[in-house]
Amino acid sequence: MTNYDSKEYLDKVDAWWRAANYISVAQMYLKDNPLLRRQVSKDDVKVHPIGHWGTISGQNFIYAHLNRVINKYDLNMFYIEGPGHGGQVMVSNSYIDGSYTERYPEITQDEAGLKQLCKIFSFPGGIASHAAPETPGSIHEGGELGYALSHATGAILDNPDVIAATVIGDGEAETGPLNAGWFSNTFINPVNDGAVLPILYLNGGKIHNPTILERKTDEELTQYFNGLGWNPYFVEGTDPEKVHPEMAKTLDTIIEEIRAIQTEARKGAAEDASQAKWPVMIVRIPKGWTGPKEWNGEPIEGGFRAHQVPIPVEAGHMEHIDHLTGWLNSYRPEELFDEKGYVKEEIRAISPKGDRRMSMNPITNAGIVKKLDLADWRKYALDTSIPGNIMAQDMIEFGKYAADLVKANPDNFRIFGPDETKSNRLNEVFKATNRQWLGRRDESYDEWLSPAGRVIDSQLSEHQAEGFLEGYVLTGRHGFFASYESFLRVVDSMITQHFKWLRKSKTHTDWRKNYPALNLIATSTVFQQDHNGYTHQDPGLLTHLAEKTPEYIREYLPADTNSLYAVMEKALAAEDKVNVIVTSKHPRPQFYSVAEAEELVKEGYKVIDWASNDNGQEPDVVFAAAGTEPNLEVLAGISILHKAFPNIKIRFINVVDILKLRSPKVDPRGLTDEVFNQLFTTDKPIVFAYHGYEGQIRDLFFDRDNHNVYIHGYRENGDITTPFDMRVLSEMDRFHIAKDAALAVLGDQAKDFADKMDETIDFHNTYIRENGDDIPEVLNWKWENIN
Repeated sequence: MTNYDSKEYLDKVDAWWRAANYISVAQMYLKDNPLLRRQVSKDDVKVHPIGHWGTISGQNFIYAHLNRVINKYDLNMFYIEGPGHGGQVMVSNSYIDGSYTERYPEITQDEAGLKQLCKIFSFPGGIASHAAPETPGSIHEGGELGYALSHATGAILDNPDVIAATVIGDGEAETGPLNAGWFSNTFINPVNDGAVLPILYLNGGKIHNPTILERKTDEELTQYFNGLGWNPYFVEGTDPEKVHPEMAKTLDTIIEEIRAIQTEARKGAAEDASQAKWPVMIVRIPKGWTGPKEWNGEPIEGGFRAHQVPIPVEAGHMEHIDHLTGWLNSYRPEELFDEKGYVKEEIRAISPKGDRRMSMNPITNAGIVKKLDLADWRKYALDTSIPGNIMAQDMIEFGKYAADLVKANPDNFRIFGPDETKSNRLNEVFKATNRQWLGRRDESYDEWLSPAGRVIDSQLSEHQAEGFLEGYVLTGRHGFFASYESFLRVVDSMITQHFKWLRKSKTHTDWRKNYPALNLIATSTVFQQDHNGYTHQDPGLLTHLAEKTPEYIREYLPADTNSLYAVMEKALAAEDKVNVIVTSKHPRPQFYSVAEAEELVKEGYKVIDWASNDNGQEPDVVFAAAGTEPNLEVLAGISILHKAFPNIKIRFINVVDILKLRSPKVDPRGLTDEVFNQLFTTDKPIVFAYHGYEGQIRDLFFDRDNHNVYIHGYRENGDITTPFDMRVLSEMDRFHIAKDAALAVLGDQAKDFADKMDETIDFHNTYIRENGDDIPEVLNWKWENIN
């Protein structure tokens, strides 16, 4: 029977820690001679050592002790590395436990393999200086700070046996998203969710400044975390002989407390659970611990000077090489490595085994993926046999399908948002579930709150909602995040980091599983923000993501309910994608049948026969629309134009998958020039109404034959006004659209018509300022077939 509390065992933990530190320092500086078994020459040292030393030793210490409690308590635990550029931590520890070599057999467990591991770190063609997709055990891209707690919480939802050991650097602790993350405990159900163990690593320095929380007293931090509903435990010191037993004892107490919370809660049902006061560990260990104490009379250990490469040794400057070798030898490598350069067996023996290794925990590689039951949206499809005849709110209708998805997938599908689920009209969802909320409740007032709901939207933080969803899908589950369109921009850098994770997972590894898609629903969009106005208008996420590698990005703009249903079925079934779905929550005419919606989603576009009169021949003008309001305004513009000039041959194309129109030179999915020209002709005028910025449409036509394009999109002009006027302000309205088409086809012969359109817009401007409502011609418009 192993005595995990004995000095002998803690000595082995210390040896593991020293081995991890040694490998981590060697990775920064060396490309050869990793065990110093001959005199170090300039050929052994990197030309430009790159890395971040300051966070490494403390994290290696934490990692070694987490291994110990995994063994002692047989824990299902994984590691989230919040401190940004501490990539050596997860690389070094996974190398010691053997998993790095399992993933990358060329990195052998001997001196040659160690040499290669050192060379590739932060080196051209090698591995990143932060925890990246190539790193075994990582679910968390370390390139941007702030998301450790939200990713951890998303990962443990519906994973009741898992503990996410989440290390938070005190630089990260100063970010807005991380501070929002402390509220995660409000949403963790101790019955059917796992546990997050935050480990706040206060090392005292950022890049060039002290850290705020490290300068606070234990008493102040205790008050702070007690107020947030956490139970703080402190570990502090610089003497390993004292800190090892203190760390072991404290971690044991914390693990037993987590188990006690769960055991007690699990005597009852999830619906009856209450918010737990989970433990948080606060570790005060100096930045750059065990490294150089000072340099040139200035202190290194304990502050910002330890942040990156602490001593100036490189291939071109070898005058201080003795300081580097002295530092490496301080870890006593002769005690750590055998003759072959392998970490000694007695040290490796304390590694958790198999999937209990944090680097190999299945949850860190898309989890145990359970396929989503897509239910059947067609039973809710709207009757559009007479296009535009009925009015409906797309998000209200979609809520019926979303409710069925909740019921069909009780433990692997969730809905996230920032306090907007009801505002975004997903009310039907609450007939199937509630919001998950473990905080205090006011039963006389609160709505749809319970400890075990499938919706988490009760914190007004886009970062939290996005982070929860990312953590959820990165561990193999499914869901979507719905938000006001403009405020998805709050998290566009998070979405970018997720995209980068997907791309590197596919292009830099052969062992990462496929991830369920990250689905983002944008509502309350630019052309319907009549009561919030200009501040709530920004469709720029479409442009931002369109710049990314096309294999991983999809942008869908369904024009009505049936189209939205079909889009969501496809988006939810997708893997390794970021799907942006822009839709409406306001009453809109419904146009497209189930068959049309299915074709629109399958092909990405469709020529709408009932809104075209070219009869398959060459048209005089091509209309195209992508988006709810663009579709409506183009159809209305077509009806105006056709009434005035019935002989003009019109073709109307509705576009749902906007990126499908790109050239195959840009996007492998893009339409060939032949197909594109069949749709849009080579020279006829094209009037294109688009939900987003017009430059995105110009890009679509840049490499095509037909540049005769009149684009009506968002023009960065808004106000508190009527719904239709939101479109007029961007000239994305039926009158400007009809005017452009007439002038493009008929030239001066359409002058009177163009004047009439201008007069109508002038009348509109006067009318809304007198009546506060849109003109009757707009409010009472109905589609009439033109063929």
